[in-house]
Parts: sequence; structure tokens; C-alpha cells
Amino acid sequence: MNNNVRLGIAVLALAGFGALIYNNYKTPEQVAAPVTEDGPAGRAMVQVKVPELTGQAAVGKLAFDAKCASCHGENAAGQVGVAPPFVHQIYRPGHHGDMAFLMAARNGVKSHHWRFGNMPPVEGITDAEVKSIVAYVRALQQANGIN
Repeated sequence: MNNNVRLGIAVLALAGFGALIYNNYKTPEQVAAPVTEDGPAGRAMVQVKVPELTGQAAVGKLAFDAKCASCHGENAAGQVGVAPPFVHQIYRPGHHGDMAFLMAARNGVKSHHWRFGNMPPVEGITDAEVKSIVAYVRALQQANGIN
């Protein structure tokens, strides 16, 4: 096989890989889940099925309700005009890993997927609380088909 054929095969393989990545990345507007940033302020952005919670996820719900729900809504459903839902493909483990939640809580995060503005650091939250909150969010995500 000559070098031109090898180069052609390599270019086609890279193009195919690039197309695969491009087609699997979805913006909030492209995801099939019913998410809208429109409507009355404070309205839940997604419907969330809540599983039976045990262990760390149950503890995480308590911490979430105390530290996160005022912005991210009941059961992490988000709130129109306030903050995004965590029960959403954007926050799946393969896109926003558990450490992303910890860093956001500690340091705040610059807006990059949504139009809600920057998230400030969460005052007085501990790493242990964030770990429990992540267990709760992951349980919600799994119950809603986000893996």
C-alpha cells in the first residue's frame, strides 16, 4: 500500500471520528429532554422521577435541599430564570464528572452551557456534603435514564 492510500485512510478515519464526537455532543437546545429556559420564573425546567433513596443518596437529598434547591430547584429539576437542572444530559457522569460538582461548589463556575450567569461558590459547604449531593444527583439521573 503506498503512502497516499495510507494517508487517505487516515484522513477518512479522523473525519469519521470527528463526526462521531460532533454528533454525540448536544447543546441544551438539542437534547431530547423537555428543557426550556422560557416561562414563569421559578417553574421547574424538567419533570423528575424520584427513586427510592437510600444510604448516601438519601443523605445527599437533605444536603441538596439545604444548600442547592433554592437555585437548582426541587429534585434538581432546575428553575426557569434561576439555575439549570442537574437531571439533564449535560450533567451526565461522562460530561460533568463528580469532581466538576465539587469544584463548582468550592470555587463557583463560569457560565458555559446555559444563560443563567455565573454560579457563585456555595458558602459553608463541605466536601463530604458535596459527595453526598453528587450521590443524590446521580441517583436522580439514573432513575431518569441519564447514565
